[in-house]
Amino acid sequence: MRMRIALLSCYELGHQPMGLASPLGFLKRAGIEASALDLAVEPFDAERIAKATFIGISVPMHTALRLGLVVLERARRLNPSCHVCFYGLYASLQEDLLFDRGADSVIGGEYEEALVKLIGAREAETIEGVSRPHDRQKPRITRLPFALPERETLRSLDRYAKLQEGGATRLAGHVEATRGCLHRCTHCPITPVYNGRFFAVPEAIVAEDIRRQVALGATHVSFGDPDFLNGPMHALRVTRAMKREHPEVTFDCTVKVEHILKHRALFPELRELGCLFVVSAFESLSDRVLIHLDKGHKAEDLSTALAITRDADLSLRPTWVPFTPWTGIEDFLALLDFVEREGLIENIAPVQYGIRLLVPPGSVLASHPAMAPFLGPFDPAALSFTWTDPDPRVTTLQAAIASAASDAETREEDVETTFATMKRIALRAAGQTRELAKTRVREKRPPPPRLTESWFC
Repeated sequence: MRMRIALLSCYELGHQPMGLASPLGFLKRAGIEASALDLAVEPFDAERIAKATFIGISVPMHTALRLGLVVLERARRLNPSCHVCFYGLYASLQEDLLFDRGADSVIGGEYEEALVKLIGAREAETIEGVSRPHDRQKPRITRLPFALPERETLRSLDRYAKLQEGGATRLAGHVEATRGCLHRCTHCPITPVYNGRFFAVPEAIVAEDIRRQVALGATHVSFGDPDFLNGPMHALRVTRAMKREHPEVTFDCTVKVEHILKHRALFPELRELGCLFVVSAFESLSDRVLIHLDKGHKAEDLSTALAITRDADLSLRPTWVPFTPWTGIEDFLALLDFVEREGLIENIAPVQYGIRLLVPPGSVLASHPAMAPFLGPFDPAALSFTWTDPDPRVTTLQAAIASAASDAETREEDVETTFATMKRIALRAAGQTRELAKTRVREKRPPPPRLTESWFC
């Protein structure tokens, strides 16, 4: 019987999904035909799922996995005999849960070659890198012979996150120059899978992927690397080549605070090459939290990182994990004061302020001594271990902040109004009566450049 292969993506940061484009490229090179469905922008195709003999569900992040489990239930009702494989970063982290829910196979790490082999030989007793209920395998963490991502059958770029800059909106592409990460932050889902390893995607493949997306209308490129400066010279070669071929194309990237400080001399050139903004995981203003998360920087380094990027005329967009077992109300207020003092209110999506630490299976934090006093049982609904705040007021504050962010998004409220609301909530929680600083009168100017999709987990 002819195989009917359907690859599904549920969510990938609002980008055209690499979790479809990359495996489609590997399958095409192997002469295997497959269809792709991005449920973030397309309706669920019951007919296609009912006819499939193999369904692959891409789960590169937490939100994608939660949505993928819903897809698994629907697929099983429509097509009970179909082989369902989960692949991507979060697949191996949640292996036990996925098998309990009815998945047939799981592939983590550098998954594409293993996925191709599985599709070609599903009945094989053992396939390296492919974990099945009867044959558990560790994720394969070795350099792949990368294939060019296949995007021809995916939805057009105008269905995805766009760049907003200077009052204008432009189409944005999405590429990867590296995979994995050099560092071992304890809360990061990459750490238990890659354990400090990363791989550079060949420059020729990155260049051609950019070339094809520019041909589709992209005038901005978002580099999806966990840390763009894991390989600084590789990053420069890629962006220099892009500037030569597409001088009008801009880009953004993600860089660790530690790397901003270490490679500060590179940022003026990155700006000249077209970089508009840098995303960086600041995480917390508490050195105690930063030590437990093994971030490699201190709270005092954040102002330095801001100065480095500002001197290079680059916008910096911090991300945060404001609520951890080691976070007090005063810590949260310090974070808000820092954001206000540094003029970062418009650089941060309000949803960031309500984020509570996730501890998925396999996380370094799940066995970390500092986490032990607070860690509870695994919650299958949340796909994370539970943990308890030592101060119940912090639990209440986090819920109120997350609710305020959700309400503001529904109302399409401006970020400064939402920030002021959150500051009032935090001050009340701390029992403080000080008034909010009055909004300074300033020259009206466009907000800093950003992508229209602000969520990231």
